[in-house]
Amino acid sequence: MEEYLVPSGFGEDEFIEKKSRFIGRVWQVETEEEALEKIQQMKKQHYDATHNCWAYILKDGAVRFSDDGEPGGTAGMPMLQVLQREGLFNVVCVVTRYFGGILLGAGGLVRAYTKGAKIAVDAAGKSMKRVWKVLYVPCPYPFYERVKLEVAAFGASFAKRTSVPRWSWKSCCPGTRQSPSWTASPI
Repeated sequence: MEEYLVPSGFGEDEFIEKKSRFIGRVWQVETEEEALEKIQQMKKQHYDATHNCWAYILKDGAVRFSDDGEPGGTAGMPMLQVLQREGLFNVVCVVTRYFGGILLGAGGLVRAYTKGAKIAVDAAGKSMKRVWKVLYVPCPYPFYERVKLEVAAFGASFAKRTSVPRWSWKSCCPGTRQSPSWTASPI
């Protein structure tokens, strides 16, 4: 997988459902330790909340969720399904619930936690993360314009140009593409 969706940044939103307050939060994370750290931060920050349910998906394959005391399958799994439907990776979502005194029932909990995760994802936004390769492209000066056109046609960009002792470029190209027809050696 050379490109994948991640949250653009931190996202937070909240709503009230039958007097219960739901606060949804989403972060981009790179490791399982970082995801667990965000979860622990929310548990400490909202120690007086009734539930701090969470779900995360990492690019390396780790997928976890917790209902944190809610009836099984009514909180963590619906949140995880939102993250999966949105196509996100390297993401952790925590939905905090302050109980308002009215029971929501299993269906109501599923809808509430789904909404909490969805509004947090919407607040964060989504970005495409792409893996790029760095190539060193040597080139004599007379071929400068031709190489520049070939590199641009390949979808790559120039990172650095040098002219001593001969012309060369440090170029970045999408990791999903095969090496171009011109000779390039990885740095």
